[in-house]
Amino acid sequence: MADSNRRLSTGIARLDDLLGGGLLPGTLAAVVGSTGIGKTQLGLQFAHAGAAREGSPGIVFDMSSRGDSQHHAEYARRMFNWRLDAAAPADRLSLDGFFDSDRRCGDYLHIFDQTGRRVSRRDLDFNGWQDWQAELTRRLAASIAFFYGNFVRGVRRAVIDGIEPVDRPSDSIQIELFEYIYHQILRKDPEWVARDLFREHYRVNAEAIARHVYAPAAIGCMLLLTSHETTLDGLIERSLDEGDVLSNANTVIYMGKIREGTRFRRALYVAKHRGSVCPDEILPYRIEEGGLVLEG
Repeated sequence: MADSNRRLSTGIARLDDLLGGGLLPGTLAAVVGSTGIGKTQLGLQFAHAGAAREGSPGIVFDMSSRGDSQHHAEYARRMFNWRLDAAAPADRLSLDGFFDSDRRCGDYLHIFDQTGRRVSRRDLDFNGWQDWQAELTRRLAASIAFFYGNFVRGVRRAVIDGIEPVDRPSDSIQIELFEYIYHQILRKDPEWVARDLFREHYRVNAEAIARHVYAPAAIGCMLLLTSHETTLDGLIERSLDEGDVLSNANTVIYMGKIREGTRFRRALYVAKHRGSVCPDEILPYRIEEGGLVLEG
């Protein structure tokens, strides 16, 4: 069972040691880096570690709208022989038998089924932005059901991926959805999450809802953010605006390229970690079949 005071392993033993035992439950960890740097592998290592630590692997919520795939299922199978069960991003959701013990909620949800679309207010005209807002509203019920249904079944880790870089966070439809998920689902009392999900059917399901409670303070969230910057120096030098997602995260990990002589290599840097002292050093890593391995 998950303990709200027990640290959550990242799935990388050496990184856990540097973080004072791992990530703090009930907090947000943000991992930032360019496409292809290894964020998805790290996210899956964190999610899969839940199987050994809490008895259930974590879930992956993918907000990508790009034409290229995030490869979550392929990576999970190759790294852990983990077959991701994809949930459907249905506009209309059937809640019949929601609490049946054998009902699966899926461990992967790609919430937007249309790809190749712009997600920034600056890239859209008025009608395009309104279309995104309408789609966001239609998909909220499926999002709530995915998280709530897994949490009442023992899942205590969530990885949120697919947020594309924008100049201003307020311009991003993806960040808007993340803010709702984080504050109105992950950190909200489960009874009120259930009210948002069941709405007019809440009273009919009230007894079952009361039997299926969980502690939001025991749930860890890892957010994977794609950056414009490709080098680690560029990420370290970026400023955090008040209200920015990173400024509100408990832990911030940058992943980027560093130059060594005539070649580049991957490295990460823990820019912020509230809860324990963390070494102020750049940590090279390599990507193997099983995921990220810290070097040195």
